[in-house]
Amino acid sequence: MKIKSILERNPIIPAIKDNITLEKALNSNSEIVFIILANIVNIKEYCDKLRDKNKIIYVHIDMIDGLNSTNNGIDYIMNTIKPDGILTTKSNVVAHAYKNSISVIQRFFILDTLSYEKALLNIKENKIVAAEIMPGLMPKVIKKLSQKTHIPIITGGLIKEKEDVINAIKAGALSVSTTETSLWEE
Repeated sequence: MKIKSILERNPIIPAIKDNITLEKALNSNSEIVFIILANIVNIKEYCDKLRDKNKIIYVHIDMIDGLNSTNNGIDYIMNTIKPDGILTTKSNVVAHAYKNSISVIQRFFILDTLSYEKALLNIKENKIVAAEIMPGLMPKVIKKLSQKTHIPIITGGLIKEKEDVINAIKAGALSVSTTETSLWEE
């Protein structure tokens, strides 16, 4: 699976947080879906329904209620639920994923210069398929990171309007993840 070409074809990625957004994502044209909020009870159902619609599924491993993002938790999700990959903010999760040939998108919260520099270092050192930069309303930061790294950049967080998507893409992001369902069919 070539993540870059998938992201290029899908500039808006549905981000699922509940049954309502799941149903809308199932009917969206997007090939790829992020499950950003779930629990140990509903995660399999979400993935099964998405898989039935041939969606590429990335699960935010840190945000599954009832499951820790430990090595055992990651192995459980990958072996039992079988998403195409995981999302995480944690470098130790990235290391375990890389060791086990798991496709991982790492999320970075850029709050100041220090967090920007740390994210840049992690992107260069970690074996990730893409980076998601948050919040998504930072065109200058997106542009700098996309110019200084050689992996696809996704952005998300606070994306509410079509203009936010356009600005992120113009700045260098390949895709934007959002829970704003009105943008999923733009």
